Amino acid sequence: MAVGISLDGLSAAVASAGGVGTIGTAGIGMTIEGYARNFKQASIEGLKNVIRKARSKTDGLLGVNIMVALTNYQDMVVTALREKIDMIISGAGLPLDLPSYLEEGSKTAIIPIVSSLKSAKVILKRWFGKFRYIPDAFIVEGPKAGGHLGYRVEDLQSQEFSLSSTIPQVRQLTEEIKREYGKDVPVIAAGGIFEREDVQEMFELGASGVQVGTAFIGTQECDADIRFKQALIEAKKEDIVIIKSPVGMPGRAIRNKFLVDVEAGNKKPFKCVYHCIKTCNFRETPYCIAQALMNACRGDLENGFAFSGTEGYRIKEITTVKDVIERLFGTGPLSLY
Repeated sequence: MAVGISLDGLSAAVASAGGVGTIGTAGIGMTIEGYARNFKQASIEGLKNVIRKARSKTDGLLGVNIMVALTNYQDMVVTALREKIDMIISGAGLPLDLPSYLEEGSKTAIIPIVSSLKSAKVILKRWFGKFRYIPDAFIVEGPKAGGHLGYRVEDLQSQEFSLSSTIPQVRQLTEEIKREYGKDVPVIAAGGIFEREDVQEMFELGASGVQVGTAFIGTQECDADIRFKQALIEAKKEDIVIIKSPVGMPGRAIRNKFLVDVEAGNKKPFKCVYHCIKTCNFRETPYCIAQALMNACRGDLENGFAFSGTEGYRIKEITTVKDVIERLFGTGPLSLY
C-alpha cells in the first residue's frame, strides 16, 4: 500500500474509524515536487508532510510501514520517530536493528512483519539479546498478500506456509514470551483478508487482530487515482498473477499490457534517480518499479501496474472506509480465541 496508495487520506480515515491508519513510506519522496534533484531529502520531507497532514485530520492511531529493503531505511525510521508516530511496522527483510533507533522515553511501538515462526524467533533472539527489547506485536503476513511477498514462488501454494499453519505457531511463541517475560505480544494476521469470515477464522487460529490492505483500495478515501481503483473493479480472478519484480522478490499484481510487454522482453526506458531498493539491479532491470507503481497510482496504467492481494477481484464498487470495516467486523461481536 506504498508508493502513493496509503498516504494521509486513507490512513487518517482508518484511524478515525478505530483502526491503525498506516502510511506506506516506499516512494513517498515522489510526492514532493522536484524529487529527482535530491530523492533522499525529498523522502524525508514527504514522510514528515504526510504524517503531519494525517495528524491534522484524526486523533486516532497512525503507523508507518517501512521496508527494510529501502536504501534510506534509517532516514525513514528516524523521521517517523521524530514525528512521534504511534507505530513503526517493518518488513521486506528482517528489521534486526530496529530497536537501536529508539530513544529513552519513546512511546512508538515497533512491530516486525514475519512470514514464518523461524523469522519471528530470529527477530526475538536479536532484539532481546542485543537491545533487551521484545516486539510490541508480530504481523504474520501470509502468501495471499498483495505486492512484494516474503516467499519463494514455489512456496506460495504450500499449506506449510499458509496463515492457518503459521498463526498458531507464532501464537505459541508469544504465549511463551508472556510466561517468561510477562509481556503480551499480539499476533496480527495479514494477507487475503477481505470479509468477516476471514477475520473470524484468523481469531480462531489465535490472532488478536488483522492487517488489511487491498480491501481499502476500493474506497473513496484511498489516496490513489480513480483509474487505479477501477483497475481492481474490472479485474477478474485470473488477472491477479505473480510477477518477477525488479527487486528480486515475487510480487502479486493485476496483469495488464505493461506487464505483458515486460514479459515479452520489452524494456521500459528509465533513468534511476535514486537506488531506492537495496536489491534492485537498476542497471539491468527492464523498468523502474517505483516509477511504474507511482504512474499507476496517478492513473497512468499504460506506464505502470497495480499491486493486489488475492481477493482484489472481489472489489466491485467504490465504497468507504466505514463500509469496509463494517464488512470486516459487522455489528455483532467476533469471538476471540
